[in-house]
Amino acid sequence: MNKAKGLLVVLSSPSGGGKTTVIKKIKSENCSDYIYSVSMTTRRPRNGEVNGKDYWFVTPEEFDEKIKCGELIEYEQVHDWYYGTPKAPIRGWLKEGKVVLLDLDVFGALHLKEQLDQNVLLIFLSPPNQEALLERLKNRSTESKAQIDKRLQRVPVEMSKADQFDAIVVNDDLDQTVGKVIEIINNKRNTN
Repeated sequence: MNKAKGLLVVLSSPSGGGKTTVIKKIKSENCSDYIYSVSMTTRRPRNGEVNGKDYWFVTPEEFDEKIKCGELIEYEQVHDWYYGTPKAPIRGWLKEGKVVLLDLDVFGALHLKEQLDQNVLLIFLSPPNQEALLERLKNRSTESKAQIDKRLQRVPVEMSKADQFDAIVVNDDLDQTVGKVIEIINNKRNTN
């Protein structure tokens, strides 16, 4: 039997769009074949976040060094902080035939697609509406009103990029969203 080819799957959405929640649910249902690539960031950890599990938290100087050494497959500045994806682990997982899940902003996702093209599947998680997005951001209780407002200002730009993704899934019901995302991933793997 042929070993499945690895696939890089990027989930993007505006802040509060549900990327992390969808990825956690996918991982809980598909543990052996799916790997979550932990991003690196210069922002401070939120309450309950764990270094190496939620993000690799580094200083701006450490992040700059990673860029200079070519250790990031992509990076972007989002909401005053830098976020990037370490390159080495992804290469290994793809060789093992894993589905590597990434949680990236829309610009990081599009940049990655430019670089790798065939090895990347971009899925845009669209909120059902602006009110739902605002409610999700408020319910997280991780940002101030000013931070939420800043994130909401970016939403129209992020939404305008959705048509550049391979698939758009409206994230209204978690189980349905996860089912649709897994179906899209399986279809892509079966055509590779």
